[in-house]
Amino acid sequence: MHVLTELFENFGVDWPKFLAQTILFLIVYLILRRFAFSSVINMLEERRRRIEEGQLNAEKIKKQLAESELRYEEILRKAHAESKAIIEEARAAAEASTNKEIQRAIKDAEGIIAHAKEAIAIDRQRMVEEVKRDMISLVVNTTEKVAGKVLNQDDQQRLNKEAAQALAS
Repeated sequence: MHVLTELFENFGVDWPKFLAQTILFLIVYLILRRFAFSSVINMLEERRRRIEEGQLNAEKIKKQLAESELRYEEILRKAHAESKAIIEEARAAAEASTNKEIQRAIKDAEGIIAHAKEAIAIDRQRMVEEVKRDMISLVVNTTEKVAGKVLNQDDQQRLNKEAAQALAS
């Protein structure tokens, strides 16, 4: 014990001050543990949860976009098959009818193809715009949640523009 006391004295440890500092440290630690640490941990956990929700929503939107692309391709395949069938019917009828009837049937088939392609393009554009709006909304909402504040109109417009540019590329 004497060696330990001598060692502390060599390092300039003053026992009353050391004990007082130790007690003060424990009191401050307990107060922080009781009031501050739990709040900070809860806040960090809430941010982690919000980020996970944002990632899950982004994955859901990617899946929806992939499904939309598959539907678009299926519609295009059906329209192409229908147009081929109509053209084949027109060719078969052309053998039995005049050249004028052949030209009318081909024009009808081309009109149907053009109409189908136009309808598909409009539907696809609408789906892409809807997904873009959802992504922009998700980016703004996630940014608001992560940043912990409500974005003003300029911030929202800037984020909308950046998200739209990112989606367009």
